[in-house]
Amino acid sequence: MSEEQVATISNHDEMLIQQFLDACWLEKGLSQHSLDAYRRDLFAFAGWLMASNSNSNLLKVDEFAVQAYLSHRQSSGFNRRSTARSLSALRGFYRYLVKVNQLAEDPTAKVEQVKLGKPLPKSISEKEVEALLEAPDLEDPIGLRDRAMLELLYACGLRVSELVGLETHQVNVRQGVIRLMGKGQKERLVPMGEEALNWFLRYLKEARPILLKQPDSQVLFPSVRGSFMTRQTFWHRIKLYVVAAGIKQSVSPHTLRHAFATHLLNHGADLRVVQLLLGHSDLSTTQIYTHIAKQRLQSLHQEHHPRG
Repeated sequence: MSEEQVATISNHDEMLIQQFLDACWLEKGLSQHSLDAYRRDLFAFAGWLMASNSNSNLLKVDEFAVQAYLSHRQSSGFNRRSTARSLSALRGFYRYLVKVNQLAEDPTAKVEQVKLGKPLPKSISEKEVEALLEAPDLEDPIGLRDRAMLELLYACGLRVSELVGLETHQVNVRQGVIRLMGKGQKERLVPMGEEALNWFLRYLKEARPILLKQPDSQVLFPSVRGSFMTRQTFWHRIKLYVVAAGIKQSVSPHTLRHAFATHLLNHGADLRVVQLLLGHSDLSTTQIYTHIAKQRLQSLHQEHHPRG
């Protein structure tokens, strides 16, 4: 079964999963995207339990059942990263059941974490970023909208979900900052920079009034229908511009977020500043970018030092 499919499970298991998701939303402020991912992972596990043993359910699980499920995923060809995410969902779910006294013990407590290598995040060069930013057709209101969105994505290091969900009240043009509510309902202020601000102001004046279907709408970057754009739609727009810019490697909205962090570090920014701008709660999440910065320093040393 692919991860996109939804398993058939018992009504009781479905009720337990929904209670957990409701608690995640209320207590942690998780996004709908995260809640949907939890739902898929938990439904997949419950469906596997039912297929393996029709008498089994989410409350009749021990450590060995969890281990067997992880082995099943491995033998079925699922990658380690998705399996690690699945185990993370199970850990959260069973900790919740113990907390609300549905279970006495957590069956995932002794299960070892799936080991993952830490791949370096993909980035693109500053020259490639410039080519990408210049790709939209500025004579078209949609092209001008996309140029402003790309400028903000790169200048502010936004998550794509943050970008497409922006509302007018979140941007302070006078101060040149965007107020964002990131993961876990954590607020942060991110400066736009002069170049991005100029493109944003031009978009507000020339393109947004044309794209809006309702003049009083709070949607900052409306789709052709005048509503919020989906993440998938914006990803598709970027793919078009990648081709137009002649960039060979794959580029996603997240690639520009990585480029934002990488280029800041390459130009001497402090890691903790980058952490704050990205909205990472843990510095260790940001530290992966130091590998890229080190590579840059090494290449500069080799290029310019007499004994490089």
